[in-house]
Amino acid sequence: MGFWCRKEQCGWIYPTILLCLYGFFTFMRPSEPFLIPYLTGPEHNLTIEQVTNLVFPVWTYSYLAILLPVLLLTDYLRYKPVIIFQGLCYIATWIMLLFSRGVPAMQAMEFLYGMVTATEVAYYSYIYSVVDIEHYPRVTSYCRSITLVSFTIGAVLGQLLVSLAGVSYFYLNIISLTSVSVAFVSSLFLPMPSRSMFFHNKAVGDATQASPSEEQKSPKDQTLESSGNSAQDSPSRTTEPELENISSRHFFRVLWQLCKDLKECYSSKQLIYWSLWWALATAGYNQVINYVQVLWEHVEPGRNSTVYNGGVEAVSTFLGALSSFLVGHVKVDWDRSGELALAIFSAVDAGALFLMDYTKNIWLCYTGYLIFKASYMLLITISTFQIAVNLSMERYALMFGLNTFVALALQTILTVIVVDPRGLELDIVTQFLVYGCYFAVIAGIFFVRSLYILILQCCKKSENEPGGEIHLHTEL
Repeated sequence: MGFWCRKEQCGWIYPTILLCLYGFFTFMRPSEPFLIPYLTGPEHNLTIEQVTNLVFPVWTYSYLAILLPVLLLTDYLRYKPVIIFQGLCYIATWIMLLFSRGVPAMQAMEFLYGMVTATEVAYYSYIYSVVDIEHYPRVTSYCRSITLVSFTIGAVLGQLLVSLAGVSYFYLNIISLTSVSVAFVSSLFLPMPSRSMFFHNKAVGDATQASPSEEQKSPKDQTLESSGNSAQDSPSRTTEPELENISSRHFFRVLWQLCKDLKECYSSKQLIYWSLWWALATAGYNQVINYVQVLWEHVEPGRNSTVYNGGVEAVSTFLGALSSFLVGHVKVDWDRSGELALAIFSAVDAGALFLMDYTKNIWLCYTGYLIFKASYMLLITISTFQIAVNLSMERYALMFGLNTFVALALQTILTVIVVDPRGLELDIVTQFLVYGCYFAVIAGIFFVRSLYILILQCCKKSENEPGGEIHLHTEL
């Protein structure tokens, strides 16, 4: 089977391979674990305080501001143009990282990287618009696993080049720039989807164009649906103002449908609780990931020979992938014990953060990070498939996107209070103390919730006849 295979034979294979190539090269960035040493090194000569308080917060603010418009724009443009735009933003980000100097330039670089992360929704949604539903599990597995593999390879490569070959951080960023450039080229060959979730959904489009209402069943609608040549031959032509009016009605109809779908998605209390943990924990996780290199630099300021950030990131990513894989093969009634698991592992996260905060040993700090990241990956996997299983309609991307937006809003609040000069502007040690307390509060919330469920179960059990089967309502 070659490149020119028939559509029915490899209709899903060709776009999946290209998307996996794009994902591999965008995440194969050996410079990523060494960003702090690079920015505070001789190439940029920034201080830890400048990076922490002035540069990094820009990513959080730009990500939050861009995410919702990008969600709608991605659907309207049908994914591919947004993926191409993301590739360009990757290239621009690394060009600025390599050749620009000063705090304002690095703030602009973080803004560009905020655009990169906000447009990731296009990467994870594109494949569902070009393959049939029977291929969803397989292509999802391929596209998500390739990014974990790529990040691990990049981290290991970066660590080997730094520790064994003495390669400078500047040349690690050159390799990263080359990798994201290859990814951009591969995105140009992606097939253009013909449909999307809302704006170009077949069912919505047919209802809008063919029979939106009784008064619109006219030659004008047939002209709109026909090709350009047919439109020229038609005796009744649609004028430009009429086209704009129809497009405007369709746009607001889509937004109204979006609101109805959101209401339906969050109609279950169980979904609300899982989504609450998702938003709370993801906000804290993003803060830890964003500033952990600053903590490592504080615990043990080092140069190339003593920095093992790449190895730690590689191992943590592998452990996260392993825990995510194993949880799918463990037989547990997550409806009954899921929230207790959220409480227990959130407490583990809090303990790991306290260990990282109080230790003066870099290896113990690394160990705490490994525990924290693996525990979060385990829980986010459970949360993801619990939300997917309990959804009454296929609006996964919509719900996950809104949960991510809420998480970013919470992260922004954390950033303003803890990091930003307009807030408390805490030092890095105190910041991680706050993050540890934050996860302890999350653990407390879900421990109380699981305790409530347990008491309710005992009460129901006492009301039932001996040996009778106990049924818990899914809306607990």
